[in-house]
Amino acid sequence: MKVNFYATLRDIVGTKTVELEVPEGMTARDLIREVTRRYPRLSRELLDKQGNLLGHVHVFINGRDLSFIDETLEARLSAEDTVNIFPAVGGGRK
Repeated sequence: MKVNFYATLRDIVGTKTVELEVPEGMTARDLIREVTRRYPRLSRELLDKQGNLLGHVHVFINGRDLSFIDETLEARLSAEDTVNIFPAVGGGRK
């Protein structure tokens, strides 16, 4: 599976794309746990104090925003999937 990180997350991971082996039955929640285990600094960017994904973080599986997938964090992943993880983005002009 390819996991792409964007903006400040890329700086933490040190690269844009990480290849991960996906065990059968892995969920999006498991993936978030795995990337925060591998890159502990991601925890404060992705998770709240209870370990839940922060509302302003966007995770896309094969181009679909996880928040619009019925299973959300329980969505099953496969080795062929591409996951994109975006931090909160703000800015612009008033």
